[in-house]
Amino acid sequence: MNDRTGKPTGNGRMDDQQFSELYEKYANDVLRFSYFYLGDRQQAEDVTQDVFVRLLTHTPDLVPGKEKAWLLKVAMNRCRDIWRAAWVKRVVLGSPAMELTPAPGNMDDSLERQELMVAIHRLPADFRDVVLLHYYQGYGINEIAEMLHVPEGTISSRLSRGRKKLQDILKESGGQ
Repeated sequence: MNDRTGKPTGNGRMDDQQFSELYEKYANDVLRFSYFYLGDRQQAEDVTQDVFVRLLTHTPDLVPGKEKAWLLKVAMNRCRDIWRAAWVKRVVLGSPAMELTPAPGNMDDSLERQELMVAIHRLPADFRDVVLLHYYQGYGINEIAEMLHVPEGTISSRLSRGRKKLQDILKESGGQ
């Protein structure tokens, strides 16, 4: 991964300690992202496992400080593959009401959160990706642009249009 100076080694090997550190630091983020994207805990766990197996078997040259971005991008691509599968489209999204988030103080918060996740899952993939990365993972527009290899203006536009579509979806379902 990196030598002692922080430069990528490019040797295609990652030692157990480096892998363990990355897993400890980012596995929960990958799991949460995958769960928000898919709405299914078991599938999110499978994606998380796939992401870390890929990290171990492909051993990319990760830039220090950008490891999480690489892991989330792999997770997003894997989630998209699953999302596109025909059988997933028949699953009713939103039924497991956000089990990975802290328990809400009252039932209204839980219902609003569930409605929001269902609405997010109704967004086109490009909007859904940007909304999840920005609001649920805390990435800025420039970081998302770099991660997705898309101009910042496009990310900003997708975020704005995604919010508008979310409002429309929520109004349509009586959520606001």
